[in-house]
Amino acid sequence: MTGKGISGKARRFMSGSFYEKLNTLTRLFYRLKAACFYRFMFGSCGKRVTIEKAVLISNPQFIHIGNNVSIRKGVRLEAIVLDPSNPPEIHIGDNVGIEQNVHIVCMGKIVIHENVSIAAGSSLLCGTHPFFDVDSPTKIGDRLSGLGSIIEIGANSLVGVSCVIQMNVKIGRHVVIGAGSVLKRSVPDYSVAEGNPAAVVMRYDKEKKCWDIVKKQ
Repeated sequence: MTGKGISGKARRFMSGSFYEKLNTLTRLFYRLKAACFYRFMFGSCGKRVTIEKAVLISNPQFIHIGNNVSIRKGVRLEAIVLDPSNPPEIHIGDNVGIEQNVHIVCMGKIVIHENVSIAAGSSLLCGTHPFFDVDSPTKIGDRLSGLGSIIEIGANSLVGVSCVIQMNVKIGRHVVIGAGSVLKRSVPDYSVAEGNPAAVVMRYDKEKKCWDIVKKQ
């Protein structure tokens, strides 16, 4: 077969290094697994979805995944049912990338809009462990609440490495969350937030078409 009969993707594959070829084949394997297996488990599952070795996927019927989604190994996707009449919802939009060892736990509703990137080791915790009853025989780790809670991440946003997003936090569009941040409050559109607890440190000014540094209070 001549070079003219080989597609651009095939030529790139043939010319790549051993590790590039191995990565491509591995990705194709997990994409095929999602198409043949996971799409029957989830509430809905789009095209070109890649899910590597997950640590845990619970109640996948309440999880909805869009097109061209990449989920790396070590992910935990936990939809926890507190009330069967009001089940949890996890919605992952198109073109979302979720890196290694991300923990997504939902007792209410989590919405990750399109083109969002979530870096390795981050956690979305849409629920809590009540601890006020000091006489309860149930250990705190087994106490669960969060019915009606929500986490939302707007389109085109980036969540940095090892961030924690707590329940009832809404992140706007085109937001960058710095590495290691803990979000306890919502973040507006077109901004940068970082720290523990996270605070907005930059905002985009549409009139001036530039990013402004937010002065600390």
